[in-house]
Amino acid sequence: MPKTFRGSYTVSVTPFTEDGSRIDFEAQKRFLDWQLECDVPGIIILGTTGEFLAITDDERRQFVAETVQHVAGRMDVLVGAMNAHTPNAVRYSVEAEELGADGLMIIPPYYYTPTEDEIFEYYGSICEAMSLPVMLYNNPFTSNVDMSAKLVGRLTRAFENVRYIKEASMDVGRVYDIVEETEGVMNVFAGERPVESYLLGAVGYVNPFGNYIPVATARLWDFLVEGRLDEARKIQHLADAINEIIAEGHPTYGHQCYSKALASMRGYPMGDVREPLTRFASLGDEGRERLARMKPLVAEIEQLAADYVTSAAAARA
Repeated sequence: MPKTFRGSYTVSVTPFTEDGSRIDFEAQKRFLDWQLECDVPGIIILGTTGEFLAITDDERRQFVAETVQHVAGRMDVLVGAMNAHTPNAVRYSVEAEELGADGLMIIPPYYYTPTEDEIFEYYGSICEAMSLPVMLYNNPFTSNVDMSAKLVGRLTRAFENVRYIKEASMDVGRVYDIVEETEGVMNVFAGERPVESYLLGAVGYVNPFGNYIPVATARLWDFLVEGRLDEARKIQHLADAINEIIAEGHPTYGHQCYSKALASMRGYPMGDVREPLTRFASLGDEGRERLARMKPLVAEIEQLAADYVTSAAAARA
């Protein structure tokens, strides 16, 4: 029986060597150990934040294999297996299953602006080829299509392994629409606004903030489940403040570039991004100034989450 996914999952960066020529597998292992130490319930590799478009097929296979082997069942590992060409997406999905991944996260075919029938056939081909749980990824800003609640319902009813969705359309009301359309069968993971999404029926959160504030992001969802909404809101407010600083820059070097710089600031160097994304090293004073503004926010949010955990433990005692 497949695992049930719940909680706040880190959609992680891919670590590269200093010159960007290779994946840094030792850095990945250190990073995974940190996520485990912070009780992060799951990690999603090779998503948008993981620069999946800049990874070769050979790198992909080794990266998935070494990540799964190192985690060794201690948290969920989902793999981004999307591609604009359906046979490639199928191949990546089958490969991830063979290598022991727990699930997949798959965006619709990008660039082409596919019809709903084309999207349906794309996911159908993937689901027919393997049995892993599939997390749909609705991100119209990168895929150029917005999967409606009705389409999500159609996919949910047609394919048994389509039971999750990362909903990142910026329309938080879509969470409720999807839950209603699927009669609660579809498990919605928030792509943003986790507090509001939880109140509308979401069961988890997929976020890039876990690359550098994993305690805060993992505990945020715990607080929601425990009914500690005020504490969750305070964490979300600080994460939003970090996001606002990142969003001031060019969007293509947002969560990939700064997530790596912030992870490095936390003691987990992950290298820089690959072209065509703007490298943090090339940003000069602009990058350093933004990083300096985010540093106290990162410290505050992690300390706040730790204090909340400590106070709750003391209350139970």
